[in-house]
Parts: sequence; C-alpha cells; structure tokens
Amino acid sequence: KRQTPKGRRRLATHLPSPLAECCVALLFHTVRAMLVGILLTPLSAVLAPGDTVTVLGASGNVGKLVALRLADTFKVRGVVRDAARARAFLGDKVSLYEADLRGDDVTAALAPALEGAQGLVVCTGTTAFPTQAWSPSGREGVSLPVLRALFDAREAGGLGAVVEAAIASLSASGFNTPTVVDEVGNYKILEAWEAAAGASRKRLVLLSSVGVQRRAEMPYPILNACGVLDAKAAAEAAIVADAAGAGYAYTFVRPGQLFGGPYDNNHYLGTLFQLDKDAETREVLLGKGDVTLNDDPQLGTLRSTLAEVIAQTLECGAGENADFTCVNAKGEFPEPAVLRERLAAL
Repeated sequence: KRQTPKGRRRLATHLPSPLAECCVALLFHTVRAMLVGILLTPLSAVLAPGDTVTVLGASGNVGKLVALRLADTFKVRGVVRDAARARAFLGDKVSLYEADLRGDDVTAALAPALEGAQGLVVCTGTTAFPTQAWSPSGREGVSLPVLRALFDAREAGGLGAVVEAAIASLSASGFNTPTVVDEVGNYKILEAWEAAAGASRKRLVLLSSVGVQRRAEMPYPILNACGVLDAKAAAEAAIVADAAGAGYAYTFVRPGQLFGGPYDNNHYLGTLFQLDKDAETREVLLGKGDVTLNDDPQLGTLRSTLAEVIAQTLECGAGENADFTCVNAKGEFPEPAVLRERLAAL
C-alpha cells in the first residue's frame, strides 16, 4: 500500500530530517520498482508439458535428435524439406511439415507448422565452408560453382572483397550460403512465427555456435572466412530485438565441433569421418556466454548431448534470455537432476 506523505512523516519521526525523508522516499521508490518488475515479468515464458514446440531443421543430425527427445514432453512439429526421408528416423512421435526457407513466401509455407506454437527450436544452419550443404539440393558438389563465382569476382578488390562478392553471387543463385541460411533464413522464421503464433509465443532456442561473439579473436576469423559467424551474429541480434518486443524468452546454445551420430547428413568433417567421443568423454560442461571451458578450445560437443541439453532447457525453463556454451569433456554423462542444476545455475 502506498504511504501517504503524512504516513511517511510518522514513519520517519525517529530519524533526523531531511535525511529521514530522503531515506524513506528512496526505500518507497525501490520497493515500488521491485513490485512493478515482478508484476511485469512474463510468467508465460515457461513452457508446460503438452505445449506445441516446432523444430526447424528436424531432419538434420542434431535437429532430429532434438525433435525426438522433445516429443517425450511436448507436442512436436518438425519442419523438413523431405518428410518421407525424415519419417524413417522420427516415426510417428513427431508431426512433419515440409517447407523451404529459400522460398518467396516462407510465412505461408511455415504457417501450418507454426500455428499456435508456444515454443520454437531453430536447428537450421549450413557449413562454415563450401560443401554439398551449400548446393541448392543439399546433395550436389559445389566446387565448380564456387570456383566460377570466385573467378567472376576476381576484380572486386582484395582477397576478402573477392570472397565476399563470390558468396553474394552464390546466395543470389539459390545456394545455401551462411547469409541465406543462418541470417536471412532466421529473419524469415521470426516473421513467420509472429504471423502464425502471435501472442502464443513463449520460448525460442537457437542452436548457434562458439565464436560468434569472439569472431575477431583467433582462431575464429578462420572459421568466419565465409561469413558464417557474422551471419549467426546478425540472427542473434534480430532474435534479441524481436523477443524484447514480443515478450517471449530466448536462449542461444553454443556447441563446439559436433561429434557423434546420427551420420545421415555427411556434410561436416566430424560426420563424414564419423568422428565420435569415447565412452569416457561424456561429461557436460556449461558456461555462461561464448566462452572456452577447461582452457581447452578443442573440446567438442556430442549431438546427443545437445538434444538432452536443449530439451531440459525447455522443460525446466532454464537459460532464459541468455546464451551459454555446451561442450563434452572427460567423465560420465551427468544424472538428469545434476544437469538440471547446472542449467538452472545459468
């Protein structure tokens, strides 16, 4: 209850004036600000069991594990390019919707999958350097198109300008470059989610990467040679702004080099050679922000670990409006309760 000026004077009778008035006024305004903050905190940001969560990129090596794990708690819709291919792995636990983020009307294409969706997990992304994943179909070689684009851009200036011009040309030709997938694709996803879910939006999780906030520090300029970290940074900034305006919560999960199965999409080196962690490298390290953990920049992340971490993040409401790094190290996988405690500490 708000104190009247007369009530405040009575409260301050034991304090010397005008110091008393200043102290009481400061206390009053502090308490009022705290109460307003509590009342305005969006409690709706917490997902409930049975809420609808849409997973973009549900046919990818991480996305399919995330979708399958989330189906234990939520109603999951998976967005893929080829539902028939994804169905063999996901079975009937995930409702599948086909859409292509490179289309002209992505909002309409994603509408059925995003209608009323309270949660959204974005597992889309392309490789840092040109691979089959960059091709329009995702299954063709790109060596010749890339060399042609570099040759055509040879007079753009220095090496950096030539590469930038070549990638812009590939983007305009429908290739899955970082600009197309990691930047513009996420802009389209945000617009589509707003149109289809509106006030129902509660939580968004973006599968990002280490190095996004440290892309000027070695070795990340090498990884960013084709702009993948720049594209992810632009997407993150757009999500932060959109979440602030719409009132939903966001989380950016930052893995290291990805390891472990499934090995269906052979576009990444760790997948192509089926690189994995041994049974003694299952411990999960979490760190606030974009950080190096255990002073070891070589620590990678198991895809199965990412799926569990993302699922528990949504289940327990941890990591709201924050980003964190997730890698594996020597040791056994933590018990669910231990992992939840670590996530809650973020």
